[in-house]
Amino acid sequence: MTYIKELRELVGTRPIIMAGACVVLIDEAGRLLLQQRTDNGFWGLPGGSMEPGEEMKEVARRELFEEIGLEAKELKLLDIFSGSELYYQYPHGDEVYNVVAAYVCKEFNGTIKGDEVEVRDIQFFELNKLPDQINPPDLPVVTRFLNEVRS
Repeated sequence: MTYIKELRELVGTRPIIMAGACVVLIDEAGRLLLQQRTDNGFWGLPGGSMEPGEEMKEVARRELFEEIGLEAKELKLLDIFSGSELYYQYPHGDEVYNVVAAYVCKEFNGTIKGDEVEVRDIQFFELNKLPDQINPPDLPVVTRFLNEVRS
């Protein structure tokens, strides 16, 4: 996240528009992978911000590997999320309006190994037994995915 760090040195904590991607990873049993964040303790999707020159799929693949240790074989676009419900203020004060490309991944390789700085825990959850504390910017993505699965 070097680009955002450099930007923050210039603008401080004031709101910025942050483009990024996340991955809705589903295992062979139909369970959703969530990671418990170290910064706020909430459960969320693997994902993060775009670096200059990256394509959104590259962001999704990179973040999945960096945060979880898995390589996506195939990514299918769920939707692009933006707007006021994607506003977030980090515990340390930085404010963002996220623009997120959310991808669904059902085929992946690797061994789960969480990033020790960003990830406290990683678990697969049954879709009807998700934790209550979903990371606020991830909640619209998770909700949309669940609505599509149920329809």
